Amino acid sequence: MATQRKLVARAKKGDAEAFQALIHEEKEKLYKMAYVYVQNEDDALEVFQETVYKAFKSITTLKNNDYFSTWVTRILINAAIALLKKKQKIVPLSHEILENMGETWHMKREEQLDLLEAMDEIEEKYKTVLLLRFYEDYTIPQISNFLNCPEGTVKTNIRRGLASLKQKMKGVYTDDRQNSHV
Repeated sequence: MATQRKLVARAKKGDAEAFQALIHEEKEKLYKMAYVYVQNEDDALEVFQETVYKAFKSITTLKNNDYFSTWVTRILINAAIALLKKKQKIVPLSHEILENMGETWHMKREEQLDLLEAMDEIEEKYKTVLLLRFYEDYTIPQISNFLNCPEGTVKTNIRRGLASLKQKMKGVYTDDRQNSHV
């Protein structure tokens, strides 16, 4: 963290190499997040490039050097949403992303597919907070800061998003569990 803080300070003073080092640390996470939103490699790369450009141009506006990662991820999400609006796309999650999430969540393929379908059907605001919380491991205060909304709203959106997922997946799993106990 101290190293990142120093790199951010140098980048704010115009050190392009320091900025490049910061982006290098974040690039995999940023690309994955872009791909979750835009669902194809070309658009994900476009969003990533736009994010790097915008971050480089506005690095001096970063108020707290400790929050570089959150700040640049927010730029990325805004760039992804802008691209989607421009292309008027709906954001479906891909099977590839879900497979990567499944490695983290130790899920069976069938469960991954069910979750993918359910995530496709929930509102964007719920999908965003759930991805940030459970896929990117951000805390509620970080998400609140990141989305510029109260922590209570983040908690509500997580709770509603999980309830929506549960409702969407209810028929699939409650029927299976009831049949296995009979």
